[in-house]
Amino acid sequence: MAFPGIPVRPYRDPVVLGPLFRDEGGEHRETITVPVVPAAMAAAPPASTPAPAPAPPAPPAARRTLPPVLDREFSERPARAGSGWWALLAAGSAGAGAAWLLTRYGIPRPALTKDAWPAAALAGCALVAALALAGLRRGHTGHAMVLTLFGRYRGTVRRTGLVWAAPIPRRTRVDVRLRHWRSEPLAVVDAEGTALHAVVLVVWRVKDTARALLSVDDHASYLREQVESTTARVLSGMPADSFGAEAGPETLRDTEAVGDALTRLLAAECRAVGIEVFSARPVRVEYAPEVAEAMQRRRIAAIDARHRDSVLTSVIDAVDDTVHRMSDRGLVSLDDYERKALVKDLTVAFYTARGTAAEAR
Repeated sequence: MAFPGIPVRPYRDPVVLGPLFRDEGGEHRETITVPVVPAAMAAAPPASTPAPAPAPPAPPAARRTLPPVLDREFSERPARAGSGWWALLAAGSAGAGAAWLLTRYGIPRPALTKDAWPAAALAGCALVAALALAGLRRGHTGHAMVLTLFGRYRGTVRRTGLVWAAPIPRRTRVDVRLRHWRSEPLAVVDAEGTALHAVVLVVWRVKDTARALLSVDDHASYLREQVESTTARVLSGMPADSFGAEAGPETLRDTEAVGDALTRLLAAECRAVGIEVFSARPVRVEYAPEVAEAMQRRRIAAIDARHRDSVLTSVIDAVDDTVHRMSDRGLVSLDDYERKALVKDLTVAFYTARGTAAEAR
């Protein structure tokens, strides 16, 4: 065989293929000489055809999640607030001044005369006392107050105790304590399409009050919906159980790996609304009632098969050791037929003594 554009010159000694083909009678066929071509020259493509460059591997598709910040305006910042004890002191001083004016000048008359300043002073004392008392609030530990004025975010008050803030903005109290939530049984499927019921425990808190209150209608409901969504995404990537030795080791029974994947995905989805997720762990992952009985039978069959394999291996080792010991010590002298019969009898006896997987349990 010749290649276009490549000169082929046979070696000086041809390869004799005649002895490789013989008739049953021992007669040789006609000797055939074939020129040998070097392997590198035979495998090389024509010089005019360049080898195609390998295509670069496609980058793996990244999981799509929400951006860390949806709107720069919705970012928590401290509001202007002070200690409420100063407000109480101002209100008390204003009340004392008003009482002194009433005692000294009596009830002021509305007539505008040169002696009308007691009425103005009394009105000023009443206004100061009203503003001081109207802005007083109690700051509870583990709660924050979000201030909004005509729908615009004005800041967050995280102080505790007696706090004074401007009385005009609207105050909305937000719970910022560490909280946990246990879901109801969620209907999901595993990588093989088997119906499952999963219960997830989530430990979380509100980290950014502005995003939690203004970026979403109800951050608690949003968290519950995201738990259901991320649970379905994570659990659908692995099988629930590994029934055979050839299956992979990663299953949903590895709660540590499943919990880590669930925590990462849920934290990424909830970061945009100001929720910090510390952990999301599957408390219970079980088969749906309609498939639970069938999967239980499959699990028992797999356990029984593994038990039989281990028993058979140990029985074969025991039979081999017994036969070799008896032969080495000269207790028996067996031909092939007797050896096979002895091996058969010993195998049946040892295997029957070991029992099945159900009897072992």
